[in-house]
Amino acid sequence: MAKTKTAEPKEAKKKQSSWYARGKLLLSAEYVVLHGARALALPTRLGQHLKLKESSGSELIWKSYDHEGNLWFEGKFDLMGFDVLKASDEETARSLRKVLRSACRDNGDFLSQWKKYIVETKLEFPRNWGLGSSSTLVYLISEWAEANPFLVLFDSFEGSGYDVACAGADGPILYQLSDDALHYESCDFDPPFKDQLYFVHLGEKADSQEAVKKFLKGKKPSASIIDRISELTLAMVSEKKLSNFEKQIDEHNSIMADLLPLEPPSRSQFSDYWGKVKPLGAWGGDFVMVTSDRSEKETRDYFNDKGFSVFLPYKEIIY
Repeated sequence: MAKTKTAEPKEAKKKQSSWYARGKLLLSAEYVVLHGARALALPTRLGQHLKLKESSGSELIWKSYDHEGNLWFEGKFDLMGFDVLKASDEETARSLRKVLRSACRDNGDFLSQWKKYIVETKLEFPRNWGLGSSSTLVYLISEWAEANPFLVLFDSFEGSGYDVACAGADGPILYQLSDDALHYESCDFDPPFKDQLYFVHLGEKADSQEAVKKFLKGKKPSASIIDRISELTLAMVSEKKLSNFEKQIDEHNSIMADLLPLEPPSRSQFSDYWGKVKPLGAWGGDFVMVTSDRSEKETRDYFNDKGFSVFLPYKEIIY
């Protein structure tokens, strides 16, 4: 009599309960990426975590911690429509509700009403750094919900989506948004002069949502400007010499200064600086990238003396 092998029951796949998203810095095409310009975007080594566990309660409990482990937001939401039951900050709660509802619209099975959760998020960077506390949250919720993060983003906020692309990227990307599609791909941006690139925080968090709204209300940049910014983006990616890279920064800054009612920081705050200063994202706040042919110490001392203590070498912040 032949022996038969009894099939052993398969072990149930453990459901994922934690996710991670990277922060972002936009090196080129700030603002004009909204009109189709190709942009160079860099994911950062710092990001945001999301962890969840099922609870026996009757609502969704949300707790957000900053980079030092301090609870900065806490809220409770009804599971039927994510109405805010209680919140330490009403504006944050409304934004969170908007993202959760959007995720449910994209995936109707997400967060079925009989499941109750305690959700905890933890930032790895200060909230005022502008590295993407909102975009990483959109990506994290979308991953949890098995929803399309770009659909969730565009349904919840205004923006190009490059920051959401960075959240799940393994390195620098080229990003382009058109009227009916978006495209992004990894790129080989690894300049031999990266040890001469630094990121300096200007001490204020620019309101990117307001900046985007103002720019979109203005006159649309010409096709020639959009094309030239795209060309500069590609030139930056392939450039091997710092001096040429600095010329590209100068031209990019000049084009953007003509489009925006703002002066580049190099013309105002840092007129005596020997290198180049490139605004990143929304002008007037957050980070700038600076180049320098002098030592790291001398460069750091210059910005520290100006009152800017957050000075990060390229290798320290870029993933």
